[in-house]
Amino acid sequence: MRAFAIVSVVGLLIAPLAPAQSTGLVGGTGTIYVGAFPDRIYAIDEATERVDAITTTLPGPPNEMRLSADDTRIYARDRSFEQIEIIDLATRQTIDTLTLSEGSTHVRIRNYVVSPDDRYLVLLADTATKLVDRFDIAPRRLLQVDLNTHEIMQEIPWPGGHERVRANMRFSPRGNLLYLFGPEIIALETENFSEVERWNLTELGGEGLGTFNFGFRRDPNEEPGFASGLFRVDDPVQNRRLMGIARINLAERDVDFYTLGPEAPLSSFALAPGREKAYAILSRIGHYEFWTFDLAGRRVENRRVIDGRPRMAVLPSTNGQLLYIHQAGETIDVYKADDYQYLRTISLDGDMTNVLIVP
Repeated sequence: MRAFAIVSVVGLLIAPLAPAQSTGLVGGTGTIYVGAFPDRIYAIDEATERVDAITTTLPGPPNEMRLSADDTRIYARDRSFEQIEIIDLATRQTIDTLTLSEGSTHVRIRNYVVSPDDRYLVLLADTATKLVDRFDIAPRRLLQVDLNTHEIMQEIPWPGGHERVRANMRFSPRGNLLYLFGPEIIALETENFSEVERWNLTELGGEGLGTFNFGFRRDPNEEPGFASGLFRVDDPVQNRRLMGIARINLAERDVDFYTLGPEAPLSSFALAPGREKAYAILSRIGHYEFWTFDLAGRRVENRRVIDGRPRMAVLPSTNGQLLYIHQAGETIDVYKADDYQYLRTISLDGDMTNVLIVP
């Protein structure tokens, strides 16, 4: 456990942003993939901001998209939670679809992760069978499913025998471990999926601090096997909530974290390329801010009030010079990362559901 220091939150700027200006500044040479209504994925070239549509076979827009470990495939789940489509990014063609539903039995995939070798999926699923007079709802299960045969390879027992309604999951880079995230981090080996390690997150706050609350999500700019993000912790001495940034090395069970000050309603934490900076959005009704974090200096580098929109999420460009503001709607607003200047808007033909970026 490393010591941490309280760092003052400074630098709130309330001046309005400069008006939109034409500029040749581009985000890099990557591709932004956007799931959208009615049934497609948009591919946006960063260099030209040209928008191409990939028509899917899903009955509706993709509800949740995942990238393969080598960034060559997209796995997209439909909005009924029953079907997963696999798209090859080189050809932008569908190469397979998968469902476990059959007849009057509906298997809904609540969450899923793909093994690093694209050999199988692990699904959090529940089954509902329509009978004459009722639906028979089975408990939620963890299932290992072969991607070639679509057969269930095995049902993974719940650690400790405790069923979970939700399961946030991630594979280790080599695929030899599956991590389950919650109040504890549980590591399962991937042959028989037996528990090999358990790590209690409540121990991370140290003596005198309360529960350590941290979310795990995949960031395209994070190293494999690491997780970075905002955390919240109770300070019982001052009777307040504190906010900070943590980086967890899953393989070494090592945590580096520090507080920034009192809790703020920030969301959509995203690392910049190179991991020297990170960004987040503060969103209240009628009040929106950009935040920039200096990760090397362990401080808030900049804040500014902007003319935002409800339900915003931030995604840095692949060269780190632009910020893409997306979520809820059919437009992506483009800002400069260094001074938050609004540049332009990318328009789509349908409301978006998911956004991924591939370098």
